[in-house]
Amino acid sequence: MFSLGVLFSPSMRFVVRFLAVLTSALVVSWTTGALFFDGPSPILVGLQFFVILVVFFFVRGWKRKLSLVCLWFVLVLAWWLMLEPRSDRNWQPDVAQTAWAEVHGDDVTLHNVRNFDYRTATDFTPHWETRTVHLSQITAIDVAVCYWGSECIAHPIASFQFADSPPVCFSIETRKEVGESYSALRGFFRQYELIYVVVDERDAIRLRTNVRTGEEVYLYRLKTPPDRARGHFLDYIAALNELHDQPRWYNAATANCTTSIRSQQVSDKRDPWDWRILINGKIDELLFERGDLKTDGVSFPELKAKSLINEAANAAGNEPDFSKRLRFKRPGFSSLSTSS
Repeated sequence: MFSLGVLFSPSMRFVVRFLAVLTSALVVSWTTGALFFDGPSPILVGLQFFVILVVFFFVRGWKRKLSLVCLWFVLVLAWWLMLEPRSDRNWQPDVAQTAWAEVHGDDVTLHNVRNFDYRTATDFTPHWETRTVHLSQITAIDVAVCYWGSECIAHPIASFQFADSPPVCFSIETRKEVGESYSALRGFFRQYELIYVVVDERDAIRLRTNVRTGEEVYLYRLKTPPDRARGHFLDYIAALNELHDQPRWYNAATANCTTSIRSQQVSDKRDPWDWRILINGKIDELLFERGDLKTDGVSFPELKAKSLINEAANAAGNEPDFSKRLRFKRPGFSSLSTSS
């Protein structure tokens, strides 16, 4: 028969206290980051550690200590949640404009489409364009998966294909201020606003293959039929219009370049959650396993090897058929040719 005494045995008390210490450590770590990155002054971090030391050495009983730490966490969290994102900061030129769109039946007019001419990553001629595309002319969705370091982390870019106009890409990014750089650690706090960059495919790809160094880009075609592709396109439109009207915070876990794609869809239409949505360097592997990629029957290792487009992008340069050259003779694009 079960005895309540087991709950109060020395081993159980040790486990409970260990969990309390672990919880306290996690809470203090988070509040330290929130105060350091988002707080008005680094002095608050020092003040927090002073208070924690006072609690640790002078408050009796681990339950009281834990209660005070949790109270402090609630207070910091309440303040942190009240921090408001803004749209009027001194933005870097490549994210200076936010895209928005007007939908009139079959016609979608996209405003602030980025189409820069790059000489280097920091030296370029800005071009912000207005384009009108037709929903009925969407033929497919391609996805470019971009790596710049770890194989565990990538940046996906959705490229919508049209029968009567050039591709339109959506790149979900951090909206950085002048002089600001991306930090994965800062990305977990309220350091960056979220932005949907609507961008010409030549800009989106060449920036990562021809201009910056040390990046690799893989291009895949999804099996998504045109009618569903149109629905996904409108999901992006709704999300970018909402961001244009009301800025939101970026978060490396809950509102990043991959999780935002999933959250913009109606909940009952989302694919099941998978850890590779968060550790998104494996997102192409996940799409392959779910049967979402056109592969022409090749294995995933072969598909990935043949989907690397850096060499083709460098060779295509400024050629007018840049997008077709990226796809020529690649698995999933067997129906395309440079002459089509």
